[in-house]
Amino acid sequence: MSRILLVEDDHSVRVLLEHVLIDAGYEVDSTATAAEARSLLDSVSYELLLADGRLPDGTGMALAEYAQASGVKTLIITGYAFQLASEELGRYEFLMKPVRPAELIQAINRVLGPRP
Repeated sequence: MSRILLVEDDHSVRVLLEHVLIDAGYEVDSTATAAEARSLLDSVSYELLLADGRLPDGTGMALAEYAQASGVKTLIITGYAFQLASEELGRYEFLMKPVRPAELIQAINRVLGPRP
């Protein structure tokens, strides 16, 4: 089973995404801040980081860079893609908010590859 770290500062969105991921068969840990996410990334093995683009203490892109250094794949969800630099758009896989559950699962499958 794939383990995902979900980082989303909006509590209701985080809970909704957790349910979608768990229903799809993923193990999920979640947090609201980049600092907590870094701590989890240092102590737990994840296949995917699913991070909000804007967090109270950083960005999903900075967190993605941190995660990718350890081989963790990333997917950024954001409502602010128009504010991103073109080099960021090419470096990461993005989903625009609001995210539909089926869209999310398809994007995860693209990033992680087919599941057995």
